[in-house]
Amino acid sequence: MGERRSGGDSDRRIGRRALLVGGAAAAVGAGVLARDELAELYWRLPGVRKARVEGAVDFRGARWVAASEANFRWADRPDDYGVDMVVVHVTQGDLDSAVKAFEDPGHRAAAHYIVGKDGHVTQMIRELDVAYHAGNRAYNERSVGIEHEGFVDRPQDFTDAMYTASARLTAAICRRYDIPVDREHVIGHVEVPGTDHTDPGEHWDWDRYMRLVREAHLASA
Repeated sequence: MGERRSGGDSDRRIGRRALLVGGAAAAVGAGVLARDELAELYWRLPGVRKARVEGAVDFRGARWVAASEANFRWADRPDDYGVDMVVVHVTQGDLDSAVKAFEDPGHRAAAHYIVGKDGHVTQMIRELDVAYHAGNRAYNERSVGIEHEGFVDRPQDFTDAMYTASARLTAAICRRYDIPVDREHVIGHVEVPGTDHTDPGEHWDWDRYMRLVREAHLASA
């Protein structure tokens, strides 16, 4: 979350593959769209969602707690938006308060994951979907957001268990979407264009973290 959280995702455009069926048919003629493409697009009509497995997680061992639907946008990544980035956040609070915030529709923001000081991982939004975590629509669409329990000015909050668990999570995400394991693609919230956030802050050990991510990435090869 960092020091401030800009909520929502004001531009509700859908992705490159995500044309509304009615508008597409009107524009180019229903016969032009293949039947299988229409089948892929039907769920984007208002009130229709692509089928999901309730409670499913993308990272083994994570617990599932659903974020409010007001804090993310339904999607079908990486088909409609390519995923090529991980954004590291700090909650500026404890784990329970972050979970409650992401469950609150008035918060208008949430990340895909929260990593606790004890190393346990909570997933609140599927990686398929666009979480409102970066305060930048384009970065939201292309990234997975990972919150970390604690405060940016408390280096003791960044525990060994947290670093290890988060590194494994980031490595798994990078492997899943073929994201390069480097600082151009694994960034802090502070590095998102236009942000007024400072997380993960000066006490986040990027050298240590990226070494752990690389090790975890190689170990899973």
